[in-house]
Parts: sequence; structure tokens; C-alpha cells
Amino acid sequence: MRAIQIAELTGPDEALRIVDVPEPEPSHMLTPGRAVIVDVHAAGVSFPEVLQTRGEYQFKPDLPFVPGSEVGGVVRTAPDGSGLAPGDKVAAFSMLGGFAEVVAAPDHMTFKLPDELDFAQGAALVLNYHTAYFALKLRGRLAEGETVLVHGAAGGVGTASIQVAKGLGAKTIAVVSTDEKERIAREAGADDVVRSDGPWKDQAKELSGGGVDVVLDPVGGDRFTDSLRSLREQGRIVVVGFTGGSIPEVKVNRLLLNNTEVIGAGWGAFVMSKPEVTREIGASVMELIDKGFVRPVVGARFPFERAAEALKLIDERGAVGKVVLEP
Repeated sequence: MRAIQIAELTGPDEALRIVDVPEPEPSHMLTPGRAVIVDVHAAGVSFPEVLQTRGEYQFKPDLPFVPGSEVGGVVRTAPDGSGLAPGDKVAAFSMLGGFAEVVAAPDHMTFKLPDELDFAQGAALVLNYHTAYFALKLRGRLAEGETVLVHGAAGGVGTASIQVAKGLGAKTIAVVSTDEKERIAREAGADDVVRSDGPWKDQAKELSGGGVDVVLDPVGGDRFTDSLRSLREQGRIVVVGFTGGSIPEVKVNRLLLNNTEVIGAGWGAFVMSKPEVTREIGASVMELIDKGFVRPVVGARFPFERAAEALKLIDERGAVGKVVLEP
């Protein structure tokens, strides 16, 4: 089968190779001897793959390896008791190996894809929407009627967070940097949109009637202090990532004086050893799909031959919605 490997740690421009490799066995590192084999129709591209091309991600497989953590495709084979069958249209989280024509995934991370969603939307479903639900509901304790401020609101995690928050009954304020990103955030369902180069902190406090309840932050960087200032009493910042590059530091006296919290939300680190939690999150996301709240926003689509362009689009902060590869 054709696949894309990271062959060296030189960044998106030079790290990738298109190769022919053997198809995977029905086994996975998380479920040895047991896996779903999926024919890949679309593979999601995310910030971790950008980091992997430089050796900067926390998970460092031996070179060369096939990256790609999530796909939309069709089941070829499935283990007994998985509830899946050949021919099922699915979204799957593979952890690695998704940038290929065929991939192996754990059965507890493979979910039937409803007719309303296409394969590219399936490739946008697990990582972003499970992260959003985990961050907002399980870690951030988001309640109906609260207000959420979403940074990076036009990206994959951002658009997912807007839709999940809306499904949980919250009001959403999106932070974006351009007209195009504002369009995407509104398409995802944002109630209000503010600009990252403007007085967004003050606007958020005004729009929320004194301060937001939750900030969802996949960006980090120098806006973190203003995120703290945008919170109302007992507000929470949920940290999801650092696509902005720098990791902010917190002056904890601000938390003490204002009775606020900073919460880490590392979805992968938490769920990898907890199949029951993954299934619960999957069922909750499926319910939000059924109710019409979750409709993954797909942005740029690239063939395998242009995978480097897909990674660079994310690296240069130009992506809107989910970027996908289509073998």
C-alpha cells in the first residue's frame, strides 16, 4: 500500500516520503492481537504531526514511521465482539499510521459514522471532538447557560469546541484573527466573534455580562494573562495545547484573588488506558451529532503528494476547520 512516512526530523518541507509498505496486521499497540482494519478514504492532519516532523512531540516513534492519528474510512475486518462489520463506514483514531491507504485501529476508538457525515468529516471527528468534550465537560465542568470563550476558534479544535459547547447549552464567544476565520467560526455556530488583535478581553467581559465562565485555550502564548482577566469569579481556563508556540506561565496570586482555576485537559494521556471513558465520550459526541450540533468543519483537502503543504498550512496558522489528506 502507499503511505507517507516521516523519514527525518527536518520539518514539514523535507521530512516526508511517499513509500510502499506492507499493509498492517489486525493488531494495534493499544490492543495487541486485536484491531479493526480500515480502508482509508480521508486522514486528518493535526498540529501533532507538524511537531513530529521536527521530533518535538512527546510521542517519538523510531524513524521512519507513518504518522496520522485519525481517519474516515470503511471497515475491512473487525474483531469479534467489536460491534463492527466489514463495510461499515467509520471514524477511527489510530494514534499512528493514518497517512496510508489502510490502517489498524483499536475497536474502542473506532466509531460508526452516521450518514449525515462524509469521510473527511469522519477524519475530523475523534481527536478534535473527543478533545473538546473531554476539555469542556469532563475537565471544565461546563454547565448549561454558561459562557465559553474559545481561542483559535476557526481551527479544528476551535470549531469542535464551539459546536460541543453549543450542544451542552452554553453561549460561545470565538476569538479569531481574520475575516475568513470569522466566517468559519460563525459557520461552526459561534454566538459572538471578537478579534485577537483587538480589545477582545474587554469585549468578552461585556458580551458575557461581567466575565466568561470558561476559556478553552489550544493556543497558549502571550494572550494567557488576558484570558485570566476575562474570567468571572469561579471561572476556569482549560488548557488544551500550545499552537501559538510558547508555553505561558501563571502568576497564581491571580487565581487566589479572583477564585479562578487553570485546568489541564490532556485527552490522549487520560483516555489511552481507559477504553470505557473513550466509549462514553463517543456516545456523548454521537448524541450531539444526532441532535444536529456536531457537524465537523472541513477546510483544505490535499492528495498524498501534497502532504507537506497540508502540514505547512497548519504550521503557519493558515488552516481553517480540519485539514485532510485524501489517498
